[in-house]
Amino acid sequence: MNERWVWPLLIAGLAVLGVVLAVADISIATRWPTPFSDALVGPKYGTVQAVPLRFDRTGVSEKFIFASPVAGFGPLSPYLALRAFLTNGAGLVLLAISALLAFPSRARNAVERLEAGHGAEIALGAGLVMVLLTLAATTLLRFTLLFLAAVPLVLLVALVAALFGIACISLAIGRLLHRRFKLPAVHPLVAALAGSLVVFDLAVIPYAGVFALAAVAMAGLGLAVVTRFGSSGGWTFVDLNF
Repeated sequence: MNERWVWPLLIAGLAVLGVVLAVADISIATRWPTPFSDALVGPKYGTVQAVPLRFDRTGVSEKFIFASPVAGFGPLSPYLALRAFLTNGAGLVLLAISALLAFPSRARNAVERLEAGHGAEIALGAGLVMVLLTLAATTLLRFTLLFLAAVPLVLLVALVAALFGIACISLAIGRLLHRRFKLPAVHPLVAALAGSLVVFDLAVIPYAGVFALAAVAMAGLGLAVVTRFGSSGGWTFVDLNF
């Protein structure tokens, strides 16, 4: 096989896998509701029937619905799965690519820290601590009228940090695929694209997907904190000695 087709085929395969997993998530959720599945893949078949779509006058969502081969599960809807991929999946890819384009040097520093020894464990642990601190801070701020307006700001900072970390994790996953499977050299943004699709595929796994996405988001938040948004100096207690 020509090496120039390896990455396009990998990206296409990851995209198809994401759609297939989304189809399974939609079908299973009609019998056993999965955590936050509506947020990940959108409204299910029954929801679409009850709420008319303002911009869908063709009825495509109702035409591409097939009976599940497994008794007791909901219908298969490739249309809804494809819609989820073209919205949530594409949004994740765009956010990751945009962060890497805006902060290339900081993203490199963060990825290097993540790929160092125990980098993933440190990022995940720091992310868990930051989530707990953020919850504690927002809880305390809610009981103070003076600082109540700071709650959205705290959440916004945490969200931006997590998105930056997820973008760096996507690039790290793409680099891991390159090393593990000995793929040909490619532009970093292409590797990040493949990595972000891996993150989306993990997110739409029935039941386990929401927990996988939460782990990636916490690791991304922790990575942004321990590297100070990719600063070359990184985070250290030495800064307290002055």
